[in-house]
Amino acid sequence: QVQLVESGGGLVQAGGSLRLSCTVSGHIFSIKTMGWYRQAPGKQRELVASITTGDITTYADSVKGRFTISRDNAKNTVYLQMNGLKPEDTAVYYCNVRFTLGMEYWGKGTLVTVSS
Repeated sequence: QVQLVESGGGLVQAGGSLRLSCTVSGHIFSIKTMGWYRQAPGKQRELVASITTGDITTYADSVKGRFTISRDNAKNTVYLQMNGLKPEDTAVYYCNVRFTLGMEYWGKGTLVTVSS
């Protein structure tokens, strides 16, 4: 069984920073992609950023230049450094991992609230 444990959410003022972490544990096969999604109230879940085993990154246009995704393969951990936070970044952030065999898992989510 695979588990994803997220941490690092919280309340921050606009312009501030937070770093999210997500560690994958359990019966792990080869991880292909790790990433972060978010879902704001009344909106669909959207991709924030993702990173492959080869460190190829993808970002949503709304976070480019402000957020940085990274991973530590030895620790099966993915990070999301969020700088210059805006009120519109307020959402529940979910960790996502996809394995080369096609399985996909989600974390329970961590709330990020940005006050104006």
